[in-house]
Amino acid sequence: MISSKVPQEVHMHSNAIKPHHHHKIDHKHGEGSSIDFYAYNSKIRHWNPTFKVLLSVLTLLLCIVLNNHYVSVAVIIAMTYLTVVKGGLPLRAYISVLMIPITFILLGTVTIGIDFSSEPIGQYNLNLGFCYVFTSQAKLWAMAFLILKVFGAISAMEMMALSTPSSEIIGVLRKAHVPKLIVELMYIIYRYIFILMDVHTKMKNAAESRLGFCDFKTSCSTFGNIASNMLIVSLKKATAYYQAMEARGYDGDLVFLEQTGSVKVSQLVFTTGFLAGLILLWYLTN
Repeated sequence: MISSKVPQEVHMHSNAIKPHHHHKIDHKHGEGSSIDFYAYNSKIRHWNPTFKVLLSVLTLLLCIVLNNHYVSVAVIIAMTYLTVVKGGLPLRAYISVLMIPITFILLGTVTIGIDFSSEPIGQYNLNLGFCYVFTSQAKLWAMAFLILKVFGAISAMEMMALSTPSSEIIGVLRKAHVPKLIVELMYIIYRYIFILMDVHTKMKNAAESRLGFCDFKTSCSTFGNIASNMLIVSLKKATAYYQAMEARGYDGDLVFLEQTGSVKVSQLVFTTGFLAGLILLWYLTN
């Protein structure tokens, strides 16, 4: 029996999607909605959530601590295999989810590969007239290695996010004795961000249908109107969201329907071998 305290969205997810029945995964809506959709339809969703979270976290830590580009490549390949092949997520959808973090990775690491100077002091120099943009093979290699390491760490977290619903991740955090206030704030903020994203998408589509972005001046006016309306709508949504929770018996504790499968011996063997293989790969290539 599902507790009356379970939020409506958990009822919808748990009733709409069966743990052992999988449809073709294809979703075109907002990024947050897609992540939840992929997680609930993943073929490895029935795996024990604690096992998946531990696998993801341990892989992330090894990828960062070992600081080896061969290890990073191995992590990327292994996590992609689990998410795409074992999880059944289309490669195109997986790449689409990764596009935002990849963009931030490239923007954040480009400053390592290039620098500015008043003199041509680098191995490769570009004269801009007022200064030189310079770089070197060492800088470019350092940038590439950092990109691989960060991308490997993100791949590990994406494997967890794309195969484990957020409610089950919250359950794992509770088992780890993370303070209740932090856990519930994480979940509510996580959900609310995507509610606002959905509202923004509808406003933007409505504005585009009325030629609200036909030129620069109109675009600026439309952007201002959307931003001001978002504040009003966000307050209304927050009130409606809280009232919906209270109508279902919310008294300060979020209660979720959790499906926890047992950890198989083959999964433990795979995890142990994979993590030991990463350490061995680091030892052989270091």
